[in-house]
Amino acid sequence: MSIVRKSYGERAKLSTNDLSKKMFDLMEKKQTNLSVAVDVTKKRELIEIADKVGPYICLLKTHIDIVEDFDNDLVEQLKRLAKKHNFLIFEDRKFADIGSTVQLQYSSGIYKIASWADITNAHPIPGEGIITGLKSIGLPLNRGLLLLAEMSSAGSLATGSYTDATISMARRHKDFVMGFVAGRRLSDREGEDFITMSPGVGLDDKGDSMGQQYRTPKEVIGACGSDVIIVGRGIYGKGKDVVKEAKRYRDAGWAAYLGRIE
Repeated sequence: MSIVRKSYGERAKLSTNDLSKKMFDLMEKKQTNLSVAVDVTKKRELIEIADKVGPYICLLKTHIDIVEDFDNDLVEQLKRLAKKHNFLIFEDRKFADIGSTVQLQYSSGIYKIASWADITNAHPIPGEGIITGLKSIGLPLNRGLLLLAEMSSAGSLATGSYTDATISMARRHKDFVMGFVAGRRLSDREGEDFITMSPGVGLDDKGDSMGQQYRTPKEVIGACGSDVIIVGRGIYGKGKDVVKEAKRYRDAGWAAYLGRIE
């Protein structure tokens, strides 16, 4: 797979997906390709971390269903922080059901994800109906969808023909599917430019006890051609200086990007 040498700004001008265009422009303006995955269980901690990392990120990734004291005020505070610091919100919901069910999961219930999350994601395993179901809710709201084409955990089954089928689905829905969660750039077909976001990024550790595997920003952005690095515990883990680590990962990710396009 070829590595993209165009800048984020150049790709924004060429993009046919409205949210991809917004994302590329934001990354170019803030000079960051860092997404922080804030997987905490308390509202106050989520807001505190989001406010601290906000100036250094392009995207805040949440798992809203693990927040024990979730309420609508949390959503309103996250939206205010996104505006204050100029970042997008990615709810890592990983939808994996039939189209009619995901329509309701996306729009209704306690969380009403489509009303506040710029981006969400889905497993393609149920088939193309999962995309059309989510698209019927998200596209009118100018939302975007990422498909889980690969995962960073050891033993993942999302490989080979599974990944290939995911790419084909994305091509048929380029107005809503803005890209992939994957470990590398997956497509270099002329005239298409999907965003690739990669978890499993670390500057210090190589893995954890539960099968997570880490690579450096230079490996992910430079060698593998991804566009966004997703970092969690490496920034806000126990004893970490959140602002210092956010800056460190922001700088490492941006340096890897500059090295790639130059």
